[in-house]
Amino acid sequence: MGNFSKSSLSYLVLYPGFNMTSISTSIRQQQHPLIRNLANMIERVWQQHLDLSPYHLPEDLGYVEGRMEGEKLVIENKCYQSPQFRKLHLELAKVGSALDILHCVMFPHPEYALPMFGADLVGGRGGQISLAIADLSPTSRDRQLPEEYQTALKAVPETEFVQRRAVPEWGDIFSDFCLLVRPGSPEEEAAFLEQVRSYLEIHCQIAIATDPTPERAAEILAGQQYYCSQQQQNDKTRRVLEKAFGEAWAERYITTVLFDVPE
Repeated sequence: MGNFSKSSLSYLVLYPGFNMTSISTSIRQQQHPLIRNLANMIERVWQQHLDLSPYHLPEDLGYVEGRMEGEKLVIENKCYQSPQFRKLHLELAKVGSALDILHCVMFPHPEYALPMFGADLVGGRGGQISLAIADLSPTSRDRQLPEEYQTALKAVPETEFVQRRAVPEWGDIFSDFCLLVRPGSPEEEAAFLEQVRSYLEIHCQIAIATDPTPERAAEILAGQQYYCSQQQQNDKTRRVLEKAFGEAWAERYITTVLFDVPE
């Protein structure tokens, strides 16, 4: 993404727990249409199925503004929680007209034997989405999704995307249903959005029908810890944040906001 000048960065305080009705104030209005549509869809599905309450991040990490090579950098985080999920995180980031990012992860409470829903979009100049990924990643000891997830996901219509992306070296956390593509047309973008909607609807519907299993909490927690440790190996994310804010800030952001590992 380029070199940041740490001294040129200014920080704005997050108004804790964005209100669902304030979507119009979000930076998504200036982002790629697929990112905007996915962000809106994620929040609508959450609101429809889950009993949401605010999840408060440290004030200095919720909303950040800065400059990168003369262009404005904005990072916006929205977090919620529900009886089934300890943290529902939606991050949007924008660097001028050079880069648009969406990042979403749903962290279940360890008492619930649920996979980790994750989705990422990366868009660049020219309106091209270079990376689109969505998955329900297993956290069980055998690294397999629960049978009810497998049955439901197998019934989701598949789209034959022209450009599939390779799974990264640290990507053993992903399931067999991981959707990792570079959508090359409006039709493929719409197909990606619809498939993610199906994944998210399935996840929320199964989650609210799932009874807690506290006797499996240690196993589930270990699976979440492994998921977070693997995600933290994403060198691209760490490198950009370190250039922007320095190593200490990047480490705190990654381990507090992006992939906090529950104790």
